[in-house]
Amino acid sequence: MHIHILGICGTFMGSLAQLAKALGHKVTGSDANVYPPMSTQLEQAGIELIQGFDPIHLKPTPDLVIIGNAMSRGNPSVEYVLNQGIAYTSGPQWLHDFVLPNKWVLAVAGTHGKTTTSSMLAWILEYAGMKPGFLIGGVTKNFPTSARLGESDFFVVEADEYDSAFFDKRSKFVHYNARTVILNNLEFDHADIFSDLAAIQTQFHHLVRTVPNNGLIISPANDQALNQALQKGCWTPQSKFTLDETDCEWRAELKSDDGSSFSVLLQGKKVADIHWQQTGLHNVNNALAALIAARNVGVDPTTSAKALENFAGVKRRMECLADINSIKVYDDFAHHPTAIKTTLAGLRAKVGTEKIIAIIEPRSNTMRMGVHKDALGKSTVDADMVLWYQPANVDWAMNDVVNKSPVPAKLLRDLDELVKTAVSLKENNTHFVIMSNGGFGGVHQKLIAAL
Repeated sequence: MHIHILGICGTFMGSLAQLAKALGHKVTGSDANVYPPMSTQLEQAGIELIQGFDPIHLKPTPDLVIIGNAMSRGNPSVEYVLNQGIAYTSGPQWLHDFVLPNKWVLAVAGTHGKTTTSSMLAWILEYAGMKPGFLIGGVTKNFPTSARLGESDFFVVEADEYDSAFFDKRSKFVHYNARTVILNNLEFDHADIFSDLAAIQTQFHHLVRTVPNNGLIISPANDQALNQALQKGCWTPQSKFTLDETDCEWRAELKSDDGSSFSVLLQGKKVADIHWQQTGLHNVNNALAALIAARNVGVDPTTSAKALENFAGVKRRMECLADINSIKVYDDFAHHPTAIKTTLAGLRAKVGTEKIIAIIEPRSNTMRMGVHKDALGKSTVDADMVLWYQPANVDWAMNDVVNKSPVPAKLLRDLDELVKTAVSLKENNTHFVIMSNGGFGGVHQKLIAAL
């Protein structure tokens, strides 16, 4: 079968393309911008990439077109598919129909930590010799690709709450028929498609309604928004976890403030110790969730702990890009005030009084709309200085974020000026944390070159 994918360079659609290729299909794809790292993975897999959406790319007619959720009516290729009556489907539906039947699906959902937690879980199963399939919306350093079919009945999927396609407004994750589900956390996000937190809770409850009663739902004990969604009805056994000193089935006991060492307790009894490369309480939570999910498919906690100690992390999640004479530059995908806050708090716990400079671009749809503007300044409390960048397409003035900042802050609108300002702030043992869910105009390499 010849499958053509519209919007192929997105992390989800690019991963899907690799699965389709592994199933033996001829796969081609087009996107507005063909860019690495996904374009590199796809080209290495032998998938033809085409820039733009000219309908000529759909000749000869493919057997099936998979339409990404970034595509909308008015797109020339979308209009051609509809006018010509070409068979089409959404990415999540194709995954449901062609990859997931007869699989024990382990799905990782939540506002934050999906990519990292699904990467941890896939690696634990791999370390345990289970050879899982997976689809992860990022580049995990423990695997050469972000998706594979695997050689077992187990399949790990990063389960996004974003809608499936212009013709299917259900969240992606309701398509996956998951048996083991991690619900990491729940906050308001994706303001471009959800009106409020209650609308997202409804989608999470739709996911809960699809989980069989011989499965397992794993979630933090103290997440009020998740608990409210679960209280709408749950027919599946639950496992709760916490970092707090509370009576909870699963608990992490910190051995170091930065989260690089902790014990795992089940019903108050220690079942594993973890000493690893990751930092931050958010990653301790991610690890706990992955360990519990792995246990649900037969991996004992001590094996999971050993796997996690060998977990190399995920690109763009506090990835250290350079260390230049004691000055470090990190790339982080943070796209929400909570993600900014937890990431900076983890780094502060690790580096103590050393200088942290956060360089932040509010690029996500929700950030650009100004939904979280009142929380942005407070999220940077662990930085020594914040350089905010205002892109041309941000719909609100960011001056208030700077004026009300709890730490010194500056607003810049020119990338070269931003880099020059950052360099002027450097001193020994400075940590530059660049935060954006996009390419940020190549500022990472510009800063490294200037340093």
